[in-house]
Formats: sequence, structure tokens, C-alpha cells
Amino acid sequence: MSMIKTVEVHKTFRKSGRPPLHVLKGITLTVKQKEVICIIGPSGSGKSTYLRILNHLEPIDDGQIYIEDKLLFDCHNGKNKVKMHHDERNKTLLEVGMVFQRFNLFPHKTALQNVMLAPVNVRKLPSNEAKERAKTILDRVGLNDKFDVYPAQLSGGQQQRVAIARALAMEPRIMLFDEPTSSLDPELVGEVLAVMKQLARDGMTMLVVSHEMGFAREVADRVLVMFDGQIIEEDTPEVIFNNPQNERTRQFLQSVL
Repeated sequence: MSMIKTVEVHKTFRKSGRPPLHVLKGITLTVKQKEVICIIGPSGSGKSTYLRILNHLEPIDDGQIYIEDKLLFDCHNGKNKVKMHHDERNKTLLEVGMVFQRFNLFPHKTALQNVMLAPVNVRKLPSNEAKERAKTILDRVGLNDKFDVYPAQLSGGQQQRVAIARALAMEPRIMLFDEPTSSLDPELVGEVLAVMKQLARDGMTMLVVSHEMGFAREVADRVLVMFDGQIIEEDTPEVIFNNPQNERTRQFLQSVL
């Protein structure tokens, strides 16, 4: 079963007084169950926008989006031709968890309360059950001593691990990571990557936008290279890093490695 499939997806940003910005130019990709895919490429190539359209944080102009083989969006000129009740669509989209560059934690709530919030309010989980789930997941990400600590008292790496726990608390079947270590000091990157590596070993389907080439080499089943809104190359980490075929891929890797 494919967990994510996009077919010829296009996205253009339009602002008055500015020329249209065509950021996704026909992206076609299939992500299989338990597959870990890393997306690399220069800034402005459309990587983050691609993740955001998968979670419907940005609407698409044209193309198709399937989640777990269910067609959610079949768009032409911004109009979705799929007739589906919004509750059914939202239920499917809840299978997709997302971790952002910024942690976006509620500063007035503890780590435990941050993780409990969505299961209680969205999944309608009883509070005591959500609390136990939150404790289990915070323990899983190595924060079992931080239940009652507020975000301001946590390091950046710890805050990002709370953000990962918050996404996992919704029990998603797919996890999207949008440069989850880019806001962290270098010495804190490793603790977040360790959590992500364990998720991969546990069989979580993951789509990761990252500048951490070591992570991509070690964990990814496939590496995609995006440039100017298109996937210009995709293959195993061994091929991408040791024998890339596209000249733009070679130039990019020379600049970051």
C-alpha cells in the first residue's frame, strides 16, 4: 500500500503587485509503507511547500494527492473535484503528523499538557487516557523527567522532542519533518536525530526535509533532490551521495558536504 502519492502536483503563490511564483512544478511521488524518504536541495526549491500541501496547510492548484491510497484532492485551477465530506477528509489527514522547524509549543502549558492537548480536543480522548499516552510518548523521546516543565525551561533540542511527542500522540501513520533541526544549536541536533532514527527503526513512514546529510545517508531508503520546484533526481543514498547523475545534484552536494 502507498501511504502518500502525489501526481503532477503544481502550486503557485500569487501576491498582488508581484509576479506569480510557481514553487511546485508537477511533483509526482509515491511513498510506501514504512519507507523513509529524505528530501534535499537548495533553499527555495519547494521542499517545505511540498510537505505543507501534503498536510493541506497549503492548497494545490493542480494535481492529485492520495493518503493511504485514498484520493483526497484532484485539483484543476484550484478547484478540487473530489466530493468528500470534510469530516472524512480531516479524519484521513489526521493520519499525517508534522514536525516543523519551529517548535510552536504553548508557552503557558507544560510538556505533558502540550502533548495531551490535541488527543483530548481533536481525538476526544478522555483526559486520564491522554495523560498516560503523553507520559509514555515523552518517555519514548527521552523526556520522562520533564513532564511538568514549561517550554521556556527546556533546551531547543528538548522542545523539539516535545514537538515530536506532540505529533506522535495523535498516533499518525505517516510523519512529515520539515527541517526539524535547522533551528537548533549544533550540539543539540544529535538528540533530535536520535529520536527520528528510532522512529525509522520502529517502522514509521517518514518524509523528511533536512540539511543533515549524515542522517540521510544512514536512515533514508531513498533520497530525493529538489531544484526549482521539481524532483531532479531520486535514488538510494549510496547512489545520490557517491555517484549522482545530475550536474545540479553534484553542485549542491559539493556546496554542503
